Amino acid sequence: MGAEELTLRLEDVLAVDADAFQRRAMAEADDIVDAIESGAFDNHQAIVGFEYEFYAVDRDTGALRRVPRRLLELMGFEKELGLHNAEMTTSPQPLNADGLRAQEAEICARLRAAQSVANAEGMQLVSDALWTLPPAGESARAYLTDSVERTIGEGGEGSDETPQERTVTLAANMSDAARYHAMANTDRADAAGMVLDCPNVSLEAQTVMPESLITSIQPHYQVPHAPDLPAYFTYALRIAGPLLALGVNAPFLPADLYDDEVTPETILEDAWMEHRISIFETVLNDPSAGAGKVRFPRDIDSVGDAVARIASDDTIVPMPVETGHRFDDDFAHFRRKHGTYWRWVRPVFDGASRSAANARIEFRPIPAQPTVRDSVAFLATFAGLLESLTRLEHPVRELDWAVARENFYAAMRDGLEAEIHWITNDGQETTDIDALYEDLFAHAEEGLSSQGLSEDEIAAYLYPLRRRVRQRQTPAAWKHDRVAEEIENGQPFDSALESMQRAYIERQRETLFGGSFSEWKGE
Repeated sequence: MGAEELTLRLEDVLAVDADAFQRRAMAEADDIVDAIESGAFDNHQAIVGFEYEFYAVDRDTGALRRVPRRLLELMGFEKELGLHNAEMTTSPQPLNADGLRAQEAEICARLRAAQSVANAEGMQLVSDALWTLPPAGESARAYLTDSVERTIGEGGEGSDETPQERTVTLAANMSDAARYHAMANTDRADAAGMVLDCPNVSLEAQTVMPESLITSIQPHYQVPHAPDLPAYFTYALRIAGPLLALGVNAPFLPADLYDDEVTPETILEDAWMEHRISIFETVLNDPSAGAGKVRFPRDIDSVGDAVARIASDDTIVPMPVETGHRFDDDFAHFRRKHGTYWRWVRPVFDGASRSAANARIEFRPIPAQPTVRDSVAFLATFAGLLESLTRLEHPVRELDWAVARENFYAAMRDGLEAEIHWITNDGQETTDIDALYEDLFAHAEEGLSSQGLSEDEIAAYLYPLRRRVRQRQTPAAWKHDRVAEEIENGQPFDSALESMQRAYIERQRETLFGGSFSEWKGE
């Protein structure tokens, strides 16, 4: 899509009446609650799904690469925020042995095909939380902040206002989806921070493009009985910190984003283990505008409460809505709001047909992982935990919400070295890491066993994460150790960072499909 066509689409988006959009969303929320009460969103079993984000690099140098749109179509992947991004969404499957195998098989089949297309163009799709090597000949700062201005007319058909010209800002390296560009140009744009605020890093932008630094995996869990969603949600919030601590993978940002006067030793000392969390929050939240849309959510009292929260959430981009004959077209405005309901754990209500309608929990804290096995390990662990903790009414549900929230941000900062509070199955409060994960994995095992998985199957799924606890090693720690070693050997920070990133990409190339991160120990 050219700039002119994008500008026209952006004009259509910005012409949407925000108040009318919000009224429709609120009315549709009432219809959803009625449908939930009639059983329309129930399943006869738990169902799992997965979203998997990647970025593209040059196969030879590891430098970031823009993915031509025609290649995305050939890959069968979806575009994400940046021109370098690609995203895969798997088909939902029942939570059982065959369903989990199907999830992993679909990921591998589609990713192999996509890598083949990328390789033909001299590219590689990388599963990583945060890219650090900008495109060849460009700085990360310029890539993230380059923009152009265009003039559009405001008002138009259906409006009482006289059309007026206005200037909009388009990010040069952002995908051509109008909703991405609209976030910097709506009347509510000031609700987004559009800055990076991480230790020793400061960047201001005119768009939300800095968010394209980060990529994630997102396990989905469709609850069997929609009215029970609040109980599952409570447990999802309590396991968010412990699972994030296992998955941290982003201790560094691109070298040119760090403040000029900062030393390598200070960067190493101050680094958080998962900068992806702070990037998403500071780019999309303005601290002067209240709690912000990206945040650790509060507990849900009822399924109606969950629906109401989504419907009443601040609408930054009220998109035009087209309806057809899908079941969820009856609440198309509400469904649009899911796209900017940015919580680290969020409820979702949708479905193309009444039989496919579902209430699910999307678990968003986990960054993209080194291998497919590591990624599927998080899906299996998350699903097994929700299955077991909820059914057995595990006492960790009594952990105070504020403590669960602090666990989450402690894990962001320190990974497996964080002090994380937990309540074990026998009701004992602990911060002992071994006791915590012994209890957590025991219940993940129980949940998967209850769905018919064998002991060997369960052991295989949980092995990559168990090894991280035993080795006290996360992907972020692996990166941090390599950069620290390079600096100790006299390398400047930018060279040390580049060496580490190339090593990560090369090691992933060897282990993406058949191995796991646990094999990287000591390398």
